[in-house]
Amino acid sequence: MKIYNKMLAECFGTFWLVLGGCGTALFGGVGFLGVAIAFGLTVIAMAYGIGHVSGAHLNPAVSFGVWVNGRMSLKDMLLYWVAQIIGAIIAGAILLVVWKACGLGNTGVFAANGFGADFQAAAGENYAAISGGGAFLVEALLTFVFLMVILGATDERSNTKAAGLAIGLTLTLIHLVSIPLTNTSVNPARSLSQAIFSCTEGGWCAMGQVWLFIVAPLVGAGLAGLFYKCVAPKAKEE
Repeated sequence: MKIYNKMLAECFGTFWLVLGGCGTALFGGVGFLGVAIAFGLTVIAMAYGIGHVSGAHLNPAVSFGVWVNGRMSLKDMLLYWVAQIIGAIIAGAILLVVWKACGLGNTGVFAANGFGADFQAAAGENYAAISGGGAFLVEALLTFVFLMVILGATDERSNTKAAGLAIGLTLTLIHLVSIPLTNTSVNPARSLSQAIFSCTEGGWCAMGQVWLFIVAPLVGAGLAGLFYKCVAPKAKEE
């Protein structure tokens, strides 16, 4: 498959991840459980819809972990990043248009990620005022777990037919754990796409904290890429 086709698939897949997941958070009124399920369903759908084209990474951290593990080239990883970020931002822009069309005014947190007391005040009392260090740990650790499942489920030695389901359900559980803490990132493209459209009236700024939701997932994914080599090394002749 040509890289152009893979980029189109990643752009579309990440677009749907953000539109489906963040759109549910903004308009669905289904609570944390509903949002967690929505994100899981988007990944399952794209895993079987475009997985045969690009692998359905839908996430710069996933591509980074796959690259660290030696399953893709640096050039392809960077091109995946471009496609994923573009797709995510287009989805965020469409959500903004819908928000304005509903006459909702100021976007507020707009499903962005954050941490600290100011974020809690902006997002609502159902969120914890987790510290920056705590948020980094949560995002890095959960991304680590996410990548371990992805690398294992898509390993050619595994039963890859069930990979999409395993990955989607893992993402659902990740959201159940961390939505009340950081609003769940584990995906730099998803975080950036919402942060740039967030507009709060208080002292919290999504763009001022988005760096953590870029760096922490990449750290977790990179460590998982290395650790999986130790857990499941390939035979020397391979």
